[in-house]
Formats: sequence, C-alpha cells, structure tokens
Amino acid sequence: MNAPLPPVTTPPNTAPSAEKPLKVLLISLFHPELVRGGAQQICYELFEGMQERADLDPYLLASIDGSFPALHKSGARITGFDGRKNEFLFLSKEYDYWWHRSCNALLLESYAEFLRMLQPDVVHVHHFLTLGVDLLTLTRKVLPNVRIVFTFHEFMTICAADGHMLRKNDKSLCTHASPVRCHQCFPELPPEQFFTRERWMKKHMSVVDVFTTPSQFMIQHYVDWGIDPERIFKVANVQRNRGEAVVFDEDPDRKRNRFGFFGQMVDAKGIHVILQAVDILRAQGFTDFIVEINGDNLRYASEARRKQIEEFLAKETELPTAEQNVIFNGSYQVDQLASRMSRIDWVIVPSVWWEIFCLVISEAWMFKRPVIVSNVGGPKERVTDGVDGLHFQVGDPQSLATTMKRAITENGLWQTLSKGIAPPPRRDDMVQGYLSKYAPGRAPPTQANGIP
Repeated sequence: MNAPLPPVTTPPNTAPSAEKPLKVLLISLFHPELVRGGAQQICYELFEGMQERADLDPYLLASIDGSFPALHKSGARITGFDGRKNEFLFLSKEYDYWWHRSCNALLLESYAEFLRMLQPDVVHVHHFLTLGVDLLTLTRKVLPNVRIVFTFHEFMTICAADGHMLRKNDKSLCTHASPVRCHQCFPELPPEQFFTRERWMKKHMSVVDVFTTPSQFMIQHYVDWGIDPERIFKVANVQRNRGEAVVFDEDPDRKRNRFGFFGQMVDAKGIHVILQAVDILRAQGFTDFIVEINGDNLRYASEARRKQIEEFLAKETELPTAEQNVIFNGSYQVDQLASRMSRIDWVIVPSVWWEIFCLVISEAWMFKRPVIVSNVGGPKERVTDGVDGLHFQVGDPQSLATTMKRAITENGLWQTLSKGIAPPPRRDDMVQGYLSKYAPGRAPPTQANGIP
C-alpha cells in the first residue's frame, strides 16, 4: 500500500515556562475501572506515575461507549469521573467503526472546547478506538503548537480486522496489509476501499510528532507501513510492582500443576487453545492439574467463540468437583492479583495474534510466576525459552498440552525458571521514557511527520 501523502508541516512546539510543570493530557480507550484492558491500564499507570512528580501536571480523558448508558447523561459529552481530580470521561456516541471517527458534531465541539480550556503542552494518545482517529487532526487544528505523541498498542491503523492482523479465512497470522489481501478478509468490500482507508489513517497520523510502541518487533511493522524510523521509539509498558512484599510458597518438593489465565476472554487472547489442550490431556489420561480462568469481556468475543467457551465451562461445572480441571473465577481488579497469583504456579499466555507486549507477562513476573507463551510477537521477544518461561507453537493446542505436561513433570523446571525472572523495571522508568519524547524543542517534521 504505502500511498504517498502531501507534505504536512506543523509550527514549532512552544516550551512551557521552566517554573511551570509540564501539562500532559493522556487520552485513553476506556477507563480501566470500567473495562479491563492493557492499553487503558498502562495509560492509567502512566497517569498515576506522573501524579507523583512535581514537574508534571497530568490529566486523563478516557472514553466510554454505549455499554454504560447510566453514565451518558442527557446533553453531557465530556464529564468528570467519580469526583476524581483531573480524570474525565469522553462519552462516545455515533461512532463509525469503519473509518474510526465520531459522527457527533456536538461531541467534537466539546472536545475542542475541552482542549482550549485545558491548554496542555502535550497530548499523548494511547488509542483512537471509540474516540476517533480524526481527533488527532482536530487537536492539531485547535492547538497548533501542542506536542502530539501517539502510542501504538496494536495494528488497528494498518488492519481493519480489529487491528489483530489475523487472516479471517484461516485465522493465520498476517504479515502485511494490501488492498487485495484486505479484500480477501472482507470480500464484500472492493480493494479500493482499503486503499482509501490507508490514506485516511495516514492523513490523521501525519500530524503526530512522535510515535511509540512497547516492543521492538512492532516498530518494523509500522516502518514497513510508512512511519519514519527516526520518529518511532520503543517505550516499554511498566506497572507498579504489586509483588514486592508478597512471599509465596517455594517448596522445591511441591508439585507445580496449577495454571492460570489472566485477561480478556476474546478471540485473539486464545483461551480456546487452553480449553482444547485440556481436552487433549484428558484424552491421554493425564488429569492431575488445574487451570484457573481469570478474566471477563467475553461479550466482546465473536458469537462462535463465546458459545464454545460458555459450553465448555457449563459442562465443566456439571462434573464432580474432584474431576474438574478448569475453574472460572470471573473478572478481577489489579489489587486482586496477589491472591489469584498465589493459587497458581504457571501463567499461560495463549494469544493467537501478534500480541504487542502483554501485561500479563509482567504481572506474572511480579510474583515470580514463570509463563508459558505463544512463540510470536511481543511474548516471543520478551520471554526467553527455558530461562524465565516456556514457548509453545502459536494456536496449537497439542503443543500447549505437551508444554503443560512438561511443566508439571520435569523436576526442578519451575524453580529454575522462577529464579531466571529478572526484577521488573520501575514505573518511574516508563514515566521518564515518555518524558524524553515529550521534551519540547525538537525540530518539527518537514514532510507528513515522517509518513510517506
């Protein structure tokens, strides 16, 4: 694809007074207390980390969709959230999921007025879903001198299939987008539609000063798409360490046969691969294990996948307790991680897409829990097979079953991998990493902000 765009230049950024803290507006898909998810969790962690610094003045604008009708007050468009200082909700409505834009003119006017009132030095966008990619251009129009930073948490800019880069016909991993390849996933749409979509995305991305991603492999994907490699950087996702004061049983003689899944129960997260692996182990007569499912958002899964998961869990609960291998614990908040991690030995990350970073890996490592991960994308980049976790073939339940059996039966493996887990970085490291991208005075882009 890579259609060229006309040159776009922006005025130089204006540095705030040295006596004043840097005012940063963080824009997030959803609020993590309303909808769990990695992108919104990291944005909120960044917000909290910034609040601890006197040189920063952070604000949060998080979207909510129609799933929360009671929060959509008549006539309201942007409101405060739960009486908290500097936290606001963007009440998304009339959203166009194909072009990723809001069709509500009053909402866009309210956003523009919000910017004029706040006058931030930096606008850092962590997602455009439910907000609109065109908010980037509107931000530049309202605040010509503001520094705009955009963090990619998936491939929605490139891929119309929910940003997962999975081929719809066979669920295989997609390496790149093109009008014909995208048409194969959406046969009802002509190839020209995808050419136009790319132009639309690049038009709005062209006003961004700096792009970031949490993993190195993702950078190459976006460089191939057209981002200038000199304007995209890696800034790793970091959470506050909740495992520092927690001491778990490290008895070398105890069997390590309890597994955990943590996260969203949607197609791309691959929970179905775990359930199929459980069936394979049972068929082999191997039943001395437990898998605890911790998660929610099953409503966002496809109908077929949702039905498959619900039917499995329903049948499981009909079994006598002693014969159940899968336990569904439901949703959780970050302050419940310690209690749930204490019940398991291994964390399984069975994602079937190009998982970008995967916060669950960080959460497991906080508590010295080795991970069993799909061997692609961010998990492959982060986890060293045989050192701090184990790899299995992505999307292959037989490979996962074999790896789970090895995890249980190989003496000393758990202890070796647990000791191989490095201490997690500090949240302030992430704040500092982003501050280096917020720093004013960088030369303005000379053509399309690095997007050819």
